[in-house]
Amino acid sequence: MDLRAHVKRAAAEALCRSGADRLWAPAGGPRALVLGYHQVVEDEREAASSIPAMIITTSMLERQLDWVGRHFHFVSLDELSRRLESGAADGRPPAAVTFDDGYRDVYEHAFPLLQRKGIPAAVFVVTDLVGTARLMTHDRLYLLLTRIAASQPPRDAVAAMRGLLESTPSAGLERLIQAHAPALARAEEQFPELQVLDWDMVRTLHRAGFTIGSHTSTHALLTMETPDRVRQELSTSRRRLEDELGAPVRHFAYPDGRFDGAVVDAVAEAGYGFAYTTCRHRDRRHPLLTVPRRLLWENSCRDGAGRFSPSLMRGQVRGVFDLFGRCRHGHRAAAAARRQPMTA
Repeated sequence: MDLRAHVKRAAAEALCRSGADRLWAPAGGPRALVLGYHQVVEDEREAASSIPAMIITTSMLERQLDWVGRHFHFVSLDELSRRLESGAADGRPPAAVTFDDGYRDVYEHAFPLLQRKGIPAAVFVVTDLVGTARLMTHDRLYLLLTRIAASQPPRDAVAAMRGLLESTPSAGLERLIQAHAPALARAEEQFPELQVLDWDMVRTLHRAGFTIGSHTSTHALLTMETPDRVRQELSTSRRRLEDELGAPVRHFAYPDGRFDGAVVDAVAEAGYGFAYTTCRHRDRRHPLLTVPRRLLWENSCRDGAGRFSPSLMRGQVRGVFDLFGRCRHGHRAAAAARRQPMTA
């Protein structure tokens, strides 16, 4: 962890320990909490090829869930959505657990833990990748960049990856990967920790009570794509899920939390009732299609000694870290590629 991160963490923990976080938090804390996770591993050493801020160990996940369980009441996304629609606020505030991307380790590690604790959860899957050996675009980019800059700190590869994701539509990213790492596509099975669910696993989770939601067909960042591509990503993924599960799909998560007004309108037109972000910004026209989440990972609640910190966990839930940075998503900006009109 670099000096800036140490200072930020120390300041946030001091605010939480002193109780000063209550000065800007809503009275009584958040009315509802939606947690977001990605990969779940038994040991951090198993995830050497993973993006660091996307992994959490089962032991840290359990500590975070235990803390949440003492302050909130765990509910499914369907129950949470009913409460959000009705505005009900009785009893302890509700909390929902979600996992993005549909990594296989959610089935292998998180699923048994959640079943043992009786905690409902949801997983947002990228339908074109389910049951294949193909990796997420961001994982392929990270693998490529870590190999190009093998002598540089991992955070440099993350920064470079984020810069590419934020400036290049998915077709351009694919061309870049193919041009610089043609062997990567043939080596994807060498990274079992990055593999995603198959359809049998998705159906098993669904039968066990997991909410299955869409995360688009290919994990395209929708604010970077054309209107036609946005519409295709939303509708095709929803239809595929409903065909595979034999059940309606009402929940959607924006890849990388990216949305703007046009994307939210497209989500509404695709028939989703609820959609989830990674920040606190809302679309006033569609508040249920911009439900905020708190993304957590292994180091998000660790103190200077590497232990789980209840104070930092409270700070994450209350939004203390929001004071030390700004939302990196341009929710009102539209990429040049998306300025063409929607075709019939």
